[in-house]
Amino acid sequence: MAREDIAALIPHQGGMCLWEHIVEWDDTRIVLETASHRDLENPLRVDGKLRAVHLCEYGAQAMAVHGALRAAPRQARPGMLVALRSVTFACDYIDGLEGALRVEAICLQSAESSQQYSFKITHNGEVAAEGRAAVLLKLPS
Repeated sequence: MAREDIAALIPHQGGMCLWEHIVEWDDTRIVLETASHRDLENPLRVDGKLRAVHLCEYGAQAMAVHGALRAAPRQARPGMLVALRSVTFACDYIDGLEGALRVEAICLQSAESSQQYSFKITHNGEVAAEGRAAVLLKLPS
């Protein structure tokens, strides 16, 4: 799946749709790749730089893509990122990293009202960031 397909699954549009390719996915995990960290128009850049902390948004978007794929053909319920845990970064900035970023996000828990994931973002086989994230889902009316 390409960026346009990913954008159709999540609320993030234009430059805020950070992932470009779904490499593989199943019911418990997803792997995506992108070079959007190199884009000079990346909306997360400040003073031309992209901090590693923004990899948390990359991880959260991977979770959103996975949740949407799991919900299909229904539309996934909207969610709000409410917690990040045990997040580590291997560098301060990511805009200078050549080549693609890759994420593997694994669904650790999924319930009607929440989801928890682990995510690991790598660059050239080296870990750039990893951690866990929790999302609260909007309950049906």
